[in-house]
Amino acid sequence: MFALVDCNNFYVSCERVFQPQFQNKPVVVLSNNDGCVISRSEEAKALGIPMGAPEFQYKDLIKQHNIKVFSSNYALYGDLSNRVMKTLQDFTPDIENYSIDEAFLNFEKVKIDNYNAYGIQIKKRIQKWVGIPVCVGFGETKALSKIANRIAKKFKERTAGIHVIDTDEKRTKALKWTKIEDVWGIGYRLSKKMKAKNIHTAYDFTLAHNTAFIRNCMGVLGLRLQMELQGKSVLQLEEQPSAKKSIAVTRTFEKSVTTFDEMKERVSTFATVASEKLRKQNSCCYGIVLYIRKNQYQTNSSRYNYSMFTHLPFATQSALTLSQTAIKMLKNVFEEGEIYNKAGIILTEIIPQEEKQFHLFEEENPKHEKLMKVMDTIRKKTGERKIRLGNQDLNKTWKMKQNHLSKRYTTNSKELLEIKCH
Repeated sequence: MFALVDCNNFYVSCERVFQPQFQNKPVVVLSNNDGCVISRSEEAKALGIPMGAPEFQYKDLIKQHNIKVFSSNYALYGDLSNRVMKTLQDFTPDIENYSIDEAFLNFEKVKIDNYNAYGIQIKKRIQKWVGIPVCVGFGETKALSKIANRIAKKFKERTAGIHVIDTDEKRTKALKWTKIEDVWGIGYRLSKKMKAKNIHTAYDFTLAHNTAFIRNCMGVLGLRLQMELQGKSVLQLEEQPSAKKSIAVTRTFEKSVTTFDEMKERVSTFATVASEKLRKQNSCCYGIVLYIRKNQYQTNSSRYNYSMFTHLPFATQSALTLSQTAIKMLKNVFEEGEIYNKAGIILTEIIPQEEKQFHLFEEENPKHEKLMKVMDTIRKKTGERKIRLGNQDLNKTWKMKQNHLSKRYTTNSKELLEIKCH
């Protein structure tokens, strides 16, 4: 038996953990640079705030109904996500962290007499230990657990946030209720093709006479999904990668950039942040990609995206080396007089640090490694980048537009929750 544990309105729920005064009140969380709505409370949904809505288009509605608005606080969300996942490890050793707010659980190695009661236990513990409400769906396959979770969320009052599909009768009923566009792995384009072939529900998808069409349309993945919905488990939990295969740091600027010095500072900062992530997973890289984007509405050129790749002669995790390389690339692609609104650094060809090979004729300065350790230690202690590279602005930290940002309650010692006792 599999289970899918999904956090309810995750970003909103994270904000409410430390600000409970917003419980049962309309709340939305905005994307980077306070752009679009990416998380909504049930109250905000009821007021007609759609997912992906640009914040500026709904300012009047937000003001009219006193909707609380938050900027994205990924430091907080990431930490609370880790706490949820660690809590789930107490219930089974087999877990797949599917996304920041979802996890698949496999109970093959755990003896459970009553899955509904076990789901209630999971739900209560996460609520008590982390403060995040969740829904739990059980099914004989991963795809069925997805559908069970959707039912648990849709009918919370009836299911108490727990639903179990453990019989053919329940499976058939659930599949007939599920629209084809709501099936895991079926996107907008595929759903249009399915409906054209009279496949309107998940149940229609499982019928034998549709197998040939599914094979032609989706290949092996479609056949596996069909078997999963038929109750035959063919998708196992995926192993979590020990390290990322690529690391990207990209930002849309709060204000447009027009000079090389401004862009150089930002590119150097992005390379430094990317190197920190590289060292955090004990890796180094051979490849670096620079990406910059012009404002497409304020340029005479038909092309506004530019990128450049450099293969390094040796593997590195040094902010100095990566920053210098990125600035050299920037000199080749930057055009004075143009208006830029985005840039990014992507590190590729990543290998574990212990697998780094040394070269006879060209190698990195060994002092870099010691310097990076000092910088990482100070940043870890203070939570800030006190030491920076010379081509970074020492008096300025490039930030996204975050006018409604809450505190990093769990990851920054200066922003801990304060409780006043009377």
